Amino acid sequence: MRSPRRLLPSIPSLRAIEALDRLGSATAAAQELSLSQSAVSRQLQTLEQQLGVEVIHRQGRGMVLSREGQDYAKSIRQALQQITQASLKLTVNPAGGSVDLAILPTFGMRWLVPRLPDFARAYPDVTINLATRLKPFNFAMETFDAAIHFGAPDWPGTQNLRLKTERVVAVCAPDLLDRPIDDVRDVLRLPLLHIETRPEAWRHWFAEHGVDADVLTGTVHDQFSTITQAALHGLGVALLPDYLAEEDIATGRLQSVWGVVTETPGAYHLVWPAEKSGNPALSSFARGWQTRLKTKTPCPDNHVLSGLAHLRGFEPLASAFGGQRSIQLSYRCVERRYRRKPGPPQTENDRQRPRSDMCRTTHRHVKKQKARADVKSAQA
Repeated sequence: MRSPRRLLPSIPSLRAIEALDRLGSATAAAQELSLSQSAVSRQLQTLEQQLGVEVIHRQGRGMVLSREGQDYAKSIRQALQQITQASLKLTVNPAGGSVDLAILPTFGMRWLVPRLPDFARAYPDVTINLATRLKPFNFAMETFDAAIHFGAPDWPGTQNLRLKTERVVAVCAPDLLDRPIDDVRDVLRLPLLHIETRPEAWRHWFAEHGVDADVLTGTVHDQFSTITQAALHGLGVALLPDYLAEEDIATGRLQSVWGVVTETPGAYHLVWPAEKSGNPALSSFARGWQTRLKTKTPCPDNHVLSGLAHLRGFEPLASAFGGQRSIQLSYRCVERRYRRKPGPPQTENDRQRPRSDMCRTTHRHVKKQKARADVKSAQA
């Protein structure tokens, strides 16, 4: 498509009107662009002459955008961002290519990023650029090549790869429970914390445990980071994904309220526009994940310490994550924090007591948790 020259203003003129709209004054725009105020004024005059439309109103020595100018500035802002991103992509890695990936904040940081080093080793020439987005968007209006999407694979005009089924556990701060939970219906009397992106999460969780919960009250949070903090500070019970809850459960900051990990209807998907399927860098990224999922390669941080399964007092973690394999996953973060160099082989007696800082710390938290439960049981 060939556009008339008069409809393609210069980049300096476009930057001037965009900065004036965003910053609100010609002085601030001039400082950001490293220009004089008169130079900014000349760029805007050139823009008006080229388009034949008045976009600024002069008030004394100041300038403000007209309504038409404000609408125009908002429209070109995204175009300028796309030009910047395209130039950056070209200059940073012109040989191997790059993938601009929109990620969900919590899933991206806690699950995806720890697994990217494996991809970087397998495809060292491909650059992965990350930016956060909470909701689906129009790929045609954004610079992203792909995105992480939670829910059903129903993003229009895209292809997808299923990365992980979400599994959640109901957790709260230990001090929130005034007595042990003997029946799943007792959870209904506790304040429930809801996540905005999963409005049916609690209703589905209760249904999985045989309870028909029609009316659910509580507070609503927009991100897992805020709902996690709310749970940690004793504001209620939260349904957290297993990858997010495991560290706080392992250290005793949170405890499982009822049941084991429950699978949700949604899943995390890698999605990309169908027209970008031929992108070599994107194809490498998708192929790397396909290989990983087929081989079920564990996270590089998921090391299991020998002897942990033999320590006493880890039943609360077992009930929370439903088995020894999940218990081992729960120790991942604690082990990473207290990792030591390998020592000599352990004897059977060595395995009966916690030797490392990590074991002592975890064992102490579990003992505190059991003591609280004993006190509340005695009071009941």
